Amino acid sequence: MSTGEIACSYAALILYDDNIPITAEKIATLVKAAKVSDVESYWYGLFAKLAEKRSIGDLILNVGAGGGAAVAAAAPAGGAAGGGAAAAAPPPEEKKEEPKEESDDDMGFSLFD
Repeated sequence: MSTGEIACSYAALILYDDNIPITAEKIATLVKAAKVSDVESYWYGLFAKLAEKRSIGDLILNVGAGGGAAVAAAAPAGGAAGGGAAAAAPPPEEKKEEPKEESDDDMGFSLFD
């Protein structure tokens, strides 16, 4: 991660913690107040759009869950899926019985005869 990404992450967390709406201008103000100078200008807008589309609280709670686990956990909680829990579970694998291999001793000859 670059210094700009980290600075914008901290700024967004500070704004979220203080219940202040997260905007690009407010992120930029906090980053400049912290005297972080090497931040590309597009980071402010990216983090503001992220905060607009996703809840920062949900991101904090699902920090180690990974992308697929958060979606799978949210589907059954919605209740609208109906049989979604059964469809999301992988089908049990069937164990196939492997045929028993015959050894060379059973055939009456070996490789070195």
